[in-house]
Amino acid sequence: MSASFQGFSKDALKFLRDLEKHNNRDWFEEHKPVYVSKVKEPMETLTAAVGAAMTAYAPEFVTEPKKAIYRIYRDTRFSKDKTPYKTHVGASFWRNDLGKHTSAGFYFEVSHQHVGVAGGVYMPDPENLRLLRVHIMENHQRWTRLVSDKKLLAGAGEIRGERLSRPPKGFPCEHPAMESIRLKQMYFWQELPAALALTPGVLKELTARFRLMAPVLRFMNEPLEAMKKKRAPLETGWI
Repeated sequence: MSASFQGFSKDALKFLRDLEKHNNRDWFEEHKPVYVSKVKEPMETLTAAVGAAMTAYAPEFVTEPKKAIYRIYRDTRFSKDKTPYKTHVGASFWRNDLGKHTSAGFYFEVSHQHVGVAGGVYMPDPENLRLLRVHIMENHQRWTRLVSDKKLLAGAGEIRGERLSRPPKGFPCEHPAMESIRLKQMYFWQELPAALALTPGVLKELTARFRLMAPVLRFMNEPLEAMKKKRAPLETGWI
């Protein structure tokens, strides 16, 4: 790995724990210097290190920290919960050419309760979800091999997501991959101990799990790549 990370300080987890108790603007502004020095800046270092490691196994997903890291400010416009701040810090890595939230990508977060590790598609739009379902249907043997890999299951777990109660319209009921086709999201999610964030080992653990997920995420993005290539002549004016 060309970059390193020594771990967050205990002050980082304390800040996030205290923020959960005092989730208001006055408290945050008073303690903002702690947030910047103990949470925000180390998160930037860790995200850069994860990206540097990613060049070895998934270079197309590398995202610069300023784009990868989510703001700590919550969007409360459509939420009953009006607390202004998240109580975790998170970052995602995605294919810039395929879209941040509609294509498959990697994600991790740090809170005072856990280190979360994720990968996959969490909020696909209807058309992209349809394309992915068709891709799984037409390539179900390869899909099954990928998601049932023993090392993947041990290190990242099974594919998750809400499932439709019935097969989606237009898909055969008895298809062997129907359990996957019925999913409305398709992602991995694991929670590791929060104490891991205090050690250099957090970089190793994130990298190991992302490396295992990478072949599945590439599979998920294949139909989007194919669609992008079909649209390219129209977008550039070439026929």
